[in-house]
Amino acid sequence: MIDLASESRPEVLRQVALLQQQENQKLLRRITELVARLAALEGQDATAALQLELMRLEEQLAQARQKLFGRSSEQRHPPAAAAAEAKPSEKPEPRGHGPRPQPTLPTLEVVHALDEADRTCPACGGELAEMAGQHEESEEIDVVERSYRLVRHKRKKYRCACGGCIDTAIGPPKLIPGGRYSVDLAVSVAVAKYVDHLPLARQVRQMARAGLTTDTQTLWDQLVALERHLAPSYAALHRHVLEAPVIGADETTWPLLDRGGTKRWYAWSIAAPDAVFYRVDPSRSAKAAAAILGDYAGVVVADGYGAYATLARERPFTLAHCWAHVRRKLVEAEPAYPQASHALDLIAALYAVEAECADADPAVHLAARRERSKPLVDTFRTWLDREPALPQSALGKAIAYADGLWAGLVLFLDDPAIPLDNNATERALRGLVVGRKNHYGSKSLRGTQVAALFYSLGESAKLAGLEPAAYLAEATRRAIAQPGAVTLPRDLATA
Repeated sequence: MIDLASESRPEVLRQVALLQQQENQKLLRRITELVARLAALEGQDATAALQLELMRLEEQLAQARQKLFGRSSEQRHPPAAAAAEAKPSEKPEPRGHGPRPQPTLPTLEVVHALDEADRTCPACGGELAEMAGQHEESEEIDVVERSYRLVRHKRKKYRCACGGCIDTAIGPPKLIPGGRYSVDLAVSVAVAKYVDHLPLARQVRQMARAGLTTDTQTLWDQLVALERHLAPSYAALHRHVLEAPVIGADETTWPLLDRGGTKRWYAWSIAAPDAVFYRVDPSRSAKAAAAILGDYAGVVVADGYGAYATLARERPFTLAHCWAHVRRKLVEAEPAYPQASHALDLIAALYAVEAECADADPAVHLAARRERSKPLVDTFRTWLDREPALPQSALGKAIAYADGLWAGLVLFLDDPAIPLDNNATERALRGLVVGRKNHYGSKSLRGTQVAALFYSLGESAKLAGLEPAAYLAEATRRAIAQPGAVTLPRDLATA
């Protein structure tokens, strides 16, 4: 028995490594023997079967090395031929940046003068005279710390000499009747949590440092009050997204911190070019997909998750599929199967066509897809049909994935409105995912509803080019003034 506590620890570790190596060799010989027997029973060439099995083992080793030492990025290194063609004189773009313009910041001009004692010439002792209009200028970006204040509103009262009428001046709009917190403060809490991903407990600590004493329950009450006023706008946003001819659909996990433990719920999203809508559901089934898609009859771009395909057989929408997901599976296979690089180069060429036509007229875009993209897709299809691969290998799975979604992958060739991938929807989910990592999901069903509303309205405001805080404040004030009023981000973006 090896004593790991002995003083000759390097020697002990060497013996352990040798024993492990011997055990691996035994397992490899056993695998070789079993593969040969299986090939003989099935009437196959034992050598070919063994080579395929060794390829599978090499693939697993490559994947393990990638997980341990590789980058998580999906970017690929340029092909050797492309690197050789690069001109030596080409210099990489400079890193970093210089001073950035700040057109939206208020400007405060501060004039600095010499002290009286310094206004003497060191050469002759004479008095220095000011050079009118001459300055040396420099800029610095300063910070104004957040502060809170207690605003005491005094509403004047009026009466008629006849004694028949007493009236009172109108005060500011109240989020909660008789409430003590302003609309702007409630909005700042919502933006901090659902746009900047700052949990309520951290906000309470920040407020305490600025002199405001409050607690998480009080802040939560403000969020719930905001949600009640904005609920009609949230429902209208759902309808607005479903009016788009092409939408993206995706989902991700959303934890529900129940007393019995954490439950895995799902945040479903549908995205149009100018808005995104979220709904949190306990299920990842086709029924949950139906709840968010409703009676939508346009084109849904999604990944290969089966719930969308199941629903597409029952509903009138057309299901298109995402080339980025096909690419990811091929990128995973490429380290062990260099032949995947050919397929990846074809997909890169498809994206190059899209980049060139990003701002083109739809008719021009469609013509480019038919003339340039279709031959690339046809070549990719031929590669899928002819490339041999073990079904359980990474390459085999990538090929099967693309083959199974082929009908939806080629729809973009005949409709310039259908994007090549569903990356826009995934980008829209990014804020929700960052929030999930920071405040760990929701503590109740009500919490999921509030989170879905604020993520939907906040992310849609950003897509419309609006500051989320300004949009939420204006939409809330309109809803207070006229209960049930609907204000979508696009309404303020075009105002």
